Amino acid sequence: MNRLDAVAIGELLIDFTPAGVSEQGLPRYEQNPGGAPANVMAGLTKLGKRTAFIGKVGEDAFGRFLTGELEKHGVDTGGMVFTGEAGTTLAFVSLDASGDRSFSFYRNPGADMLLQESEIDWKRIEEAALFHFGSVSMTHEPSASATLRAAAYARREGKLVSFDPNLRPLLWPDLDRAKRLILEGLTYSDVLKLSEEELHFLTGERDLEAGTRQLQEQYGTPLIFVTLGPDGSFYRQGERTGRVPGFAVKAVDTTGAGDAFFSGALFRLMESGKRPDELTEEELGEVCRSGNAAGALTTTRKGAIPALPSREELDQWIRGN
Repeated sequence: MNRLDAVAIGELLIDFTPAGVSEQGLPRYEQNPGGAPANVMAGLTKLGKRTAFIGKVGEDAFGRFLTGELEKHGVDTGGMVFTGEAGTTLAFVSLDASGDRSFSFYRNPGADMLLQESEIDWKRIEEAALFHFGSVSMTHEPSASATLRAAAYARREGKLVSFDPNLRPLLWPDLDRAKRLILEGLTYSDVLKLSEEELHFLTGERDLEAGTRQLQEQYGTPLIFVTLGPDGSFYRQGERTGRVPGFAVKAVDTTGAGDAFFSGALFRLMESGKRPDELTEEELGEVCRSGNAAGALTTTRKGAIPALPSREELDQWIRGN
């Protein structure tokens, strides 16, 4: 039996999210833990899974805060590395009237970019049933090679591998390289989550059926999700495709909604005890519905990790809607 249900490698950073204005009329920001792979692990932990995180932060107040937040939410941080060579990455989030986000990053370099292959905690990958990664840790070396080596190792070890490219164009010095490395990541993946924009970036297709078919035929990914914001999600499993409608909520902050979707969907997949290509149509619907519900719930609260739902909240929400 695996000691861990899931382990992720990638970036861990501070999201400074808007928190009103001061008495002087100056903008206030709230310090929230962020970073997509860490968010997914925290989401799975809140849903009752045993998770761990592998990554690098600065030997600074932000790095200590982030490690403490993951530990507070039950994520194993034994694979975390601290460095004095660079500070912890910071992201300032701007929200528009509908709660949609834009980012300004302070990462030149950030500690997360400096993770080396020799610093990876291979034992935690061996101990986990699922390995999760994204592409933000692939923007620069040495973390790009470290991330892809870890994904390749997890695949060789027979782990279920999930991948969320989470494309942030501002962080890539070269978008052609971004596409090449993300597509390399697909070669190791069993479960892929994309936004509509990411699907178009990788395939040139805006049609969900055509774009996901292209990726599945080229890379053999057993299960692909495309998140559709308030409209829910689309899935492809072989020749089987479907759309699962979203939940109507009043969104206040969409930060972490995609990560919440993936944690909710992966949770339901793991609970099924099946490989992605073994799921029935009904089970695929349940997996997407769980993801949609987790994503919707997260948008009703501010921040990423603090807004992720518990198992009780998720089950209650699905039953009531």
